[in-house]
Parts: sequence; structure tokens; C-alpha cells
Amino acid sequence: MERKTNRREKEHEEKHNFSEGNEEGKNCKMPLITLNVGGYLYITQKQTLTKYPESFLEGVVNGKIVCPFDADGHYFIDRDGLLFRHILNFLRNGELLLPEGFRENQLLAQEADFFQLKMLADAVKSRWEKEQLASRETTFLEITDSHDRSQGLRIFCNAPDFIAKIKSRIVLVSKSRLDGFPEEFSISSNIIQFKYFIKSENGTRLVLKEDNTFVCTLETLKFEAIMMALKCGFRLLTSLDCSKGSIVHSDALHFIK
Repeated sequence: MERKTNRREKEHEEKHNFSEGNEEGKNCKMPLITLNVGGYLYITQKQTLTKYPESFLEGVVNGKIVCPFDADGHYFIDRDGLLFRHILNFLRNGELLLPEGFRENQLLAQEADFFQLKMLADAVKSRWEKEQLASRETTFLEITDSHDRSQGLRIFCNAPDFIAKIKSRIVLVSKSRLDGFPEEFSISSNIIQFKYFIKSENGTRLVLKEDNTFVCTLETLKFEAIMMALKCGFRLLTSLDCSKGSIVHSDALHFIK
């Protein structure tokens, strides 16, 4: 009796293990779907494409929407193949995640509308509106003498990230040149104040330490700011102080995209 019971328990255990193995096998063999979007191939799981009911992709995969096939038998969708990676990432992550410097908000919003992903479309449009609002707000950086704020350079731009980049560059150079003398300049949100601005004989203002350790000329800062702006796609709108006669002698620069 005991032997029969053990045999039955063993058979039950083997069936249970076999059943679990089948379930694991099924999970490992979840259907993969290849999409041809504008000539770009994307491979993903069915559950990813069907995450949002009533969306275009859910309709295609579940046979609600007729979609053509390419020569290899893959679903063909005549949309922007490069932008589709952001559509797919949204389906995977459930949120809008875009690379730094992304500038194709309008196109991505159109793609979101086509794929009938309202949550994504709303997120893109919200991001776009915030960027447009920020682009209309002019930010500035002031590099000045702590004793006389009339001396120095002011840089205006409608892109806060560009102002931050210039500020970081100036602080980096200043720290390397004034190593061990942090009291020689102070930093706030929009102002870098040096302790000493001294004019040379030819009228060029130099940023110096009290013991005449050279940092750089203001003209150097102007040209470096202009070169950085051009590389980032900005243009010099105008010198804000045209009375100086030239960019080199102006006290302010204004950049815009």
C-alpha cells in the first residue's frame, strides 16, 4: 500500500513538473512580430504592440485593420521609420523618453496621432509647448567686475542650456587658471564676478588676479562664445550695444536660433 502511494505521488509530481515545463516553454516562445516601417525593420513582441486597445498597431496585429505586407511577409507601414523607434519605446516603457536635443516634436506628434496613441500625442504636444515657451524667454549670463558692474560682458540667448554651457566653460577655464584662489571669483545663477578687471595700455580689459596672474581677455571670451554659438546652430542677432562700433568692442552679445 505504501509502495503504491509513493508511486502515485511520483507520477503526480512528474506530471506537475512536465506541466510547468510546458508553461515555461510557452512563455519563452511568445510570438515575435516584425514590422517594416518606412523601410526600417523592427522586431518586437505581440504584447508590446497590443498594449493600448483601439490603437492602430493593436488593430493591425489583431486583424481589425487591414495592413499590406512587404516581399518578406512583414507588415508594411508607410510612415517615418526613424521616428518609429520613439513610438516603440513609448509602448515598451509607458512614458515619453527622448534623447537630449530632440527637435522633431511636431513630426513625432503627427506620428502619435497616426498610430492613435493619444497619451503619447498629448505628452509630445505638452513637451513642444514647454520648449516654445522657453524659447521665447531670454536668459543671460553676466561676466563682470565685483567692484564695477559696468565693466564686463553680457551674453543673451533664448536657450537656457546654451547659457549654461558657456557658463560651465568660463568657470572651468577660470578654476584651472586660478587654482588655489577661489576667492578671486564668485558664481551665482546668472553672474560670474571676478575680483579684478584691469585695463591694459591698449584698452583691452584683462581678467587678472591681484598678483597679475593672467586668465584671459574679454575679447577671447567673446570670440569663444561666438564660436560655441555657431557650432550649436545659433546666430548672432546683434550687439545689444551698437554704440561700441563692433562686436569686439561691444559689452553684450545676443544669440538666437
